[in-house]
Amino acid sequence: NLFLSPFQLLPLFLSPHLSSRLVSASVDDEYIINNNIRKDAVLGVCPAQKFQVSRLLLYLNSALGPASDVMLEPYLLCWEELIKFMEALGPLVSFFTGKVQEKITLIRRLVEEEAANFSFLTAPDSQVTPNPQWHAYSSVRSMLVAELQRGVVNFDRRTDSGSRTLLRLHRSLLWLQLLLEKVVDEGRSYRGRSDGGHSLGALCAEAYVQALAPHHPWLLQQAAQLAFKAMPSRAALLPIVCVHTQEEAEPIILLIISAIREVHRRTQRELEQRSMMDLP
Repeated sequence: NLFLSPFQLLPLFLSPHLSSRLVSASVDDEYIINNNIRKDAVLGVCPAQKFQVSRLLLYLNSALGPASDVMLEPYLLCWEELIKFMEALGPLVSFFTGKVQEKITLIRRLVEEEAANFSFLTAPDSQVTPNPQWHAYSSVRSMLVAELQRGVVNFDRRTDSGSRTLLRLHRSLLWLQLLLEKVVDEGRSYRGRSDGGHSLGALCAEAYVQALAPHHPWLLQQAAQLAFKAMPSRAALLPIVCVHTQEEAEPIILLIISAIREVHRRTQRELEQRSMMDLP
């Protein structure tokens, strides 16, 4: 059983073997495991910061459900933490965070409505013990299956289904994954050099072109490019992850990338299996 509750996961964050719990096959993940990266940097609560790396990693790992599923509530908590990360990059990034928050709110409303209906149908005289954690909106897989069975998903026109909304969050998660990968690559390429490489805004723009621009109208793309131009330098990431140097930041960012990559991979497979990658 790959699913662990937040309370079960806490000892893993205190263990020297934490990084082995993060599933991926990349060279960077081997680097994490073999080099016993600084767990204290990941675990420590960063003073005066809303975004906390340890909390994000806890939610990402809690989202890894049984049978390669993704649990919805910790997935949404991941996004709430990632919103704090994006907001720390500057006020103009609220251009994205507002849209993301709308999608989180929509899915959470569906979760709460389903949980209430589930409790009503199984109580008070039912022989089934209510467990609101395992209703139709408890995981990505159960939500996609339920919405297909109920005819909620429409492949020809826009609806406010959880499936369509999840797809939008899924694309945005890829954008953040690509951004962090580019930050690490850029730091390695320009380590010890005075020119410093591309700005954080330029890296954001590159990741945006790959992950989100193909799905956005022209006006939205132009607004995004303007927001990226106003972003701070890559050095602004250091206090956000509570370190002082690129060398300290790299292993922490690699941990985040590894955890995001696994959640994204699982969600991608569930969407692809049901031909939901292009919902309007």
